[in-house]
Amino acid sequence: MALDRIDIAILEALQKDGRTTNAALAEKVGLSQSACSRRLDILEKSGVIKGYHARLSNAALGHKMTVIVHISLSGQFEKTLSDFEAAVKRCPNVLSCHLMSGEYDYILRIAAKDLEDYEHIHRDWLTAMPHVVKINSSFALREVIDRPNVGMMGE
Repeated sequence: MALDRIDIAILEALQKDGRTTNAALAEKVGLSQSACSRRLDILEKSGVIKGYHARLSNAALGHKMTVIVHISLSGQFEKTLSDFEAAVKRCPNVLSCHLMSGEYDYILRIAAKDLEDYEHIHRDWLTAMPHVVKINSSFALREVIDRPNVGMMGE
């Protein structure tokens, strides 16, 4: 879907305040409320807008530790990958999981309460996942940036 300047203005406004009303959004981007609503519907149905949610603080919820985990599997066969991916989706502490090129097959970002909690996640979840042959864990010392989205074209 090609985005025009009005679409970009709508997306920028929603990134700053996803709770804005249609009326306020329409006024901000210079459209009528009905035209703005139609644009939003198109952006949602086309998958440009994937959803609306509150960004929660893991630390405020007691998960003060972020762990970056590199995983190697026994192979890259389709069944091996799909078995692992099905298992990793069940682990509630996994915030993101990416299939990678290079030395490791997957990189995970995990939230843990503390080192003892991560030990539990490692022992009861990660090592129990199918086809895992190597786990390399790195502990984040400080979050420098955590963007929910990339900047828009006009920035």
